[in-house]
Amino acid sequence: MTDTKKKDRPARRPDCVTEVRRGNTVLVVSGYFKQGTTATAADKMMKVLEAESAAGGTAAHAM
Repeated sequence: MTDTKKKDRPARRPDCVTEVRRGNTVLVVSGYFKQGTTATAADKMMKVLEAESAAGGTAAHAM
């Protein structure tokens, strides 16, 4: 995977970085949140949970 830079956007640091270790492998995930938004992460997760509940689906973490 390569890091491609957008010419019209300034580079910025990730808003969150998570490291997951599985045996000898380390996965590093960088997250970026939309700038200028008013919805919080909790608001977005609540929408996901409400949609999943309304659909009667199985939780993704149960896989």
